[in-house]
Amino acid sequence: MGVLIDGVWRAQEELPQEIGPSGEFKRADSRFRDRISADGATGFKAEAGRYHLYAAYGCPWAHRTLIYRALKRLEGAISVAYSTGMDDEGWAFGTRPDLPESTPDPVNGFHHLHQAYTASDGHYTGKVTVPTLWDTHTRRIVNNESSDIIRMLNSAFDHIANDDTDFYPAPLRAEIDHVNDFVYERINNGVYRCGFARSQAAYDAAYDTLFEALDELEARLGRQRYLVGRQITEADWRLFPTLVRFDVAYFPLFKCNRQRIADYPNLSGYMRELYQVPGIAATVKPRHYIANYWSIGRLNPTGIIPKGTPVDYTAPHDRARL
Repeated sequence: MGVLIDGVWRAQEELPQEIGPSGEFKRADSRFRDRISADGATGFKAEAGRYHLYAAYGCPWAHRTLIYRALKRLEGAISVAYSTGMDDEGWAFGTRPDLPESTPDPVNGFHHLHQAYTASDGHYTGKVTVPTLWDTHTRRIVNNESSDIIRMLNSAFDHIANDDTDFYPAPLRAEIDHVNDFVYERINNGVYRCGFARSQAAYDAAYDTLFEALDELEARLGRQRYLVGRQITEADWRLFPTLVRFDVAYFPLFKCNRQRIADYPNLSGYMRELYQVPGIAATVKPRHYIANYWSIGRLNPTGIIPKGTPVDYTAPHDRARL
């Protein structure tokens, strides 16, 4: 998929540390980890119009940030460039007739995301990923770690959006963190450990771990409405992007094919309930999931993109019974 090496884009190269000795996929850590705060004590003050988000509808990590931007009513405060997908130079920005929601970069005019990385660090070595949060004042990347960005959007901008909804409330943080760790390792990243495995043993182990975890969450959601009890929290919004991509991408393409989310009564109803929360449907673009994932050359070498989009997030759910 390509990486930057000392500030130079290298198409088709990968980071060696992402492949384990037994062929397992090991995701590299994000590199830009500065923080925005309400008072600016971190060096980056939360201000309307100052920050710009590079995102892609197809990417589940970017999807988290788009969800929070919608939930926290920050559409007018934080601008977004939506990628057309990946080409030989990584995440690209422009227009694409088959994906009309894609946009050029309105702030910097970058055609590829790696330009933002080299503008921030001319000798950067590593992956170039969405989401990436850009500061228009210092003209550099603030952060490219989705879990950091959603925490900032959750609280740092409350005075701007006049919305103090808290998806990471103090009394529940320990349990939220515990669930997040479980979901990330086994499910969010677990599907990638299946799809990007380089050996049968690595794939088999990731596959078994993934479906054991999904079975556990199915049982959990049979006892309670959300992952951490009776209210929607960060844990739910971190799981949701994986669920909405599962049946159209991970099940067929990543070989996560024991069963679909549609075959889990509790998980599928829970997914539909979250989709139907005001503002969320606009962040869900299943056609982008198909176009982006099925364009990964090593997984789909013919490049043929399926025409169908076999998902329906709008059907009724019965989650209020719990």
